[in-house]
Amino acid sequence: MSATLLADVSEQVQKFWSPIFMDELRESLLLGSLVNKEYQGEIKALNDTVYVSQINAAEGELRTAGVDADSFTSEKLTTSRIGVSANKRAVASFQMEQLVDLQSQIGAQQSKIREALLFGAMKQINTYLYSKVAPSSAAPDHILSGSATMDASKILEIRMAASKAKWLKDSWYLLMDPSYYNDVLNATTLTSGDYVDDKAVVGGQVVTRRFGFNMIEDNSDGILTLSPASAGAECGLAFHPDFLHLVMQTQPTFKVSDLHSNNKFGYLISVDLIFGAELGIAGSKKHIQIYNT
Repeated sequence: MSATLLADVSEQVQKFWSPIFMDELRESLLLGSLVNKEYQGEIKALNDTVYVSQINAAEGELRTAGVDADSFTSEKLTTSRIGVSANKRAVASFQMEQLVDLQSQIGAQQSKIREALLFGAMKQINTYLYSKVAPSSAAPDHILSGSATMDASKILEIRMAASKAKWLKDSWYLLMDPSYYNDVLNATTLTSGDYVDDKAVVGGQVVTRRFGFNMIEDNSDGILTLSPASAGAECGLAFHPDFLHLVMQTQPTFKVSDLHSNNKFGYLISVDLIFGAELGIAGSKKHIQIYNT
C-alpha cells in the first residue's frame, strides 16, 4: 500500500471519526458526562494544568440603628483555586492485516472498529473517575456502609446528609448499580408517575427524579469499586457535579501506521485522549458513597 494512500486514510479517519467519537463519549460515559467540566486554561499536551476557582463568601456583619449602623468593616476578597493536571491518556488500538478492512468503515456511522475503540477508551476514563471518589469521613460522615437496600428511607438519609453539607440545590445525582436500582424499581412510590416528576434522559437512560435526586442505573465495572470489599453488588454514588472536575482535550487523536518498519505486515490504528480529574473545592463533602458490607 503506497504511503500516499496510507496518509489519505489516516486523514480521513481523523476527519470523520474524531467529532463522532467525542459525541458518543459524552453520551455513553455516564459519570464523566455528569461531573463538572468547566475550567480556566487550555489543554494542548499531556501534563498541561488548568484551574478551577471560586470566590469565597463574605462573613458579613450585623449592625444596630443608633449604635453602629452608620459604618461597616470591609473584608478582603478571597478566592479558592485548585489545579487539575491533564496527566492521563486513555488509549485503545487494533492491529489489522489489511487496510481495506479500515477503508470500508471510515465513513460508516456504525463502524464496528470505531465503536470497539470507543468502548476501550471510555472504560479506562470511567474507571479512573471512580478511583477519585473520596468522600469525607468526618461528621457528617459521607460514607454510608451497611446499606442493604436502596429504598425511600435510605434515599431520605442520603438527602439529609447532602442538605446538611449545604449542597447547591441545582443538580443532585444518585448513580446506582443494578442491584440498588432494582430496589428502586420495585418501590411504587419511587417510580410511579403518580409520585415522580417528569423524567429526563441522560446518557440514553431515563432519569427518575425523587427527593431532589436524578436517579440513574450505572452498570459499569467502575461503580462496583465503591465497595471496599469488592462485593460486586449494592453500590451507589450520590453527588453534586462540583465534587469532581474532569478536563480533557476537545477531540481525541486517531493515527494509522504501517507495521512494516517493525518487520511485520499489517497496520495499526490507535486512538488516544488526554484528560485529567481532581476532586473539586470541598469536593469530599459534595459526594456520598453508599454500599453494603
